[in-house]
Amino acid sequence: MWRRAGLAAALVIGIGVVVLALFQLLAPPIAERRLRQRLERSGRVERVEISAFPAIELLWGDADRVVVRMRDSRPGTGGLADLLADTRATDDLDARVADLRVLTLDLRDVRLRKRGATLTGSATVTEPDLRAALPPGFDVRPVASGGGALVFQGTADVLGSRLSARAVVVARDGRLLLAPDVPFGGLLTLTLFADPRLAITDVSARPDPGAGFMLAATGRVKG
Repeated sequence: MWRRAGLAAALVIGIGVVVLALFQLLAPPIAERRLRQRLERSGRVERVEISAFPAIELLWGDADRVVVRMRDSRPGTGGLADLLADTRATDDLDARVADLRVLTLDLRDVRLRKRGATLTGSATVTEPDLRAALPPGFDVRPVASGGGALVFQGTADVLGSRLSARAVVVARDGRLLLAPDVPFGGLLTLTLFADPRLAITDVSARPDPGAGFMLAATGRVKG
């Protein structure tokens, strides 16, 4: 009796080990295919890699590491926020997009990394892409950054006159805000980005010789 019970228990354990081994082998490719299909709705995907141990984590949408490479992407503002928020499913993310369109602006060599709850991203803006995104006669470029704020200098030809002004993009209370760089400019604040699932903590920029300039931002995934 006891011998039969022991054999039955051993059989159950053996079957469980086999099932878990198969799940460990088959689950990541399935998860990769699902993520690829979702990303392909907005652009061309070159590579997707997902790893998790134990792979049963994938049943709850969690993964140890995710790697994504895309040739281009056009997710729209809302779609971009959804993709960023979904990074909470992994503690280790390495994503790169060669060409990301946000509204009318093309961002080049976009890189997004996540370690724990912290997201860091960077992208290059070229002079031709910037000119193509703005109305004729307009020019905007960053001139200073620091302390979570980014100062832009803008010029425009209006009725034969050349006008110039500055605006500040600042990370405040998790949001990304834009305001004129003048006294009481805060009264004309415009929200550029706000999502309850994400908190932007810092923005910066620096010249990128031969290309234009590089934008960078740091944020935190909530929940």
